[in-house]
Amino acid sequence: MSRLPAAHEGASQLQDYGRRLLTALYAALRALKFYPLENDTVQQALDEVHNLVRGLLDQEGVVELRVVGDFFWLNDVRLRLDLANYATFGSFAKAVSGHGLGSVEIMPGMERSEWAPFLSLLLRDPPDDEPYNAFMHRFNAAPIEHVEVTAQQDTHQPELEEEAALEAAKRTYVQSVKAAGTVLSDVRLGRAVNVRKVKRAVQGIVDQVLANEPSIVAMTSLRDFDEYTFTHCVNVTIFSIVIGQRMGLKKLQLYELGLCALFHDVGKMRLPEELINKAESLSDEEWMLLKEHPTEGLLILFQLMGFSDMPYRQMLAAYEHHMKTDLTGYPLNRRPRRPGLFSRIVAVADGFDAGTSVRSYQFKPWAPDAVLKEMRDNPKRGFDPLIVKLLINATGVYPPGTIVVLDTLELAVVSSCNPDQEKLHQPVVKVISDSMGAPLAEPVTLDLAEVDPATGKPVRTVIKTASPEKYGIKVSDYIT
Repeated sequence: MSRLPAAHEGASQLQDYGRRLLTALYAALRALKFYPLENDTVQQALDEVHNLVRGLLDQEGVVELRVVGDFFWLNDVRLRLDLANYATFGSFAKAVSGHGLGSVEIMPGMERSEWAPFLSLLLRDPPDDEPYNAFMHRFNAAPIEHVEVTAQQDTHQPELEEEAALEAAKRTYVQSVKAAGTVLSDVRLGRAVNVRKVKRAVQGIVDQVLANEPSIVAMTSLRDFDEYTFTHCVNVTIFSIVIGQRMGLKKLQLYELGLCALFHDVGKMRLPEELINKAESLSDEEWMLLKEHPTEGLLILFQLMGFSDMPYRQMLAAYEHHMKTDLTGYPLNRRPRRPGLFSRIVAVADGFDAGTSVRSYQFKPWAPDAVLKEMRDNPKRGFDPLIVKLLINATGVYPPGTIVVLDTLELAVVSSCNPDQEKLHQPVVKVISDSMGAPLAEPVTLDLAEVDPATGKPVRTVIKTASPEKYGIKVSDYIT
């Protein structure tokens, strides 16, 4: 693509500075919390913060960090945070907003000696009543001359409602990936498994699906975590619960289904790690070994402690999710059987997420619309056609995160599907580049179902999908 425009380039630099500054502030707060002021770790952390701010002041003339709910702004640029660092930034937001602060402005002339007293004030536990007034009382008495703070403003702004829903979904997603990572790692290492942690994660996903399905579905398009296995299990859980909800399953049934999905690949924890993460194609012997993971999963769940009752549904889903509807998959069966409903739902969710992901022995993922078409139209894939249709109804023909080329030759990222079942091919998108390929300074949101009154035809249509890697696009910058 062509060179970034100056405005976009400046915003991109502030994005980078902002992420680094928030990380440095979080590190300084932790260092001050655990070590005395004279400790080398504390001093190095304060140096890092001061040097970053000084560089920003030289470039921008002012440094203002605003916190509105879970959103951050550095000067006038909204910071788009990486999922891998989301917990770090969330902790800093809590430290600031807990004192009733809405913004922190660093003025030119900021002295390095002012950082320790200011950050120490943030570390103090705020009182339950009037935290802002209590903070300002101490702040005005401290040796801080080049910092100005303001109180929180009303965050109930209509324009932030959609983003607030995405932030809530992001929190649920991050917590669920961490829970899946902890539990599956414990299984691999043979340690006691905290099943309650998984149950809480699944409950959070069920609540999020019921409260705002589009926002949690959008999270499945993010690939910011290095460990594919954990994100895959969470994505399969989300898609399974979404399908179950559209089937009319009750909340308790959705919870059971979610547990089936999160544990569906637990058997892989018994396989050699080098096999699961192998970069090259698998040999015949390795494929035979990989096909053992459904049986291993059933055995693991049979022995797992922490369930009030024997987890029969979870055991069946782990065992059956690769069987296919005609039983030509694996494990092989000696007697006729039909995979259970939960197993068939998990199989569809698993097939879709696996087909659209970069993973071992699959270097180039399929476009989401191509995966859905293959699952729907090719009976040899062995998916339940009704369940595939329900997934398409939930994600649309072009699921969130898909990169599409419009008939105007503009490039766009799908942000949500059209709720009208007759318009599943007309999602809501964010246009990110013009017809010449030049990135836009700010994405433009468009509903592709919008009709031109003069012609009666859609203003824009999708002509094809594209790979984000081809254009160097990070989908998470436009979904969250």
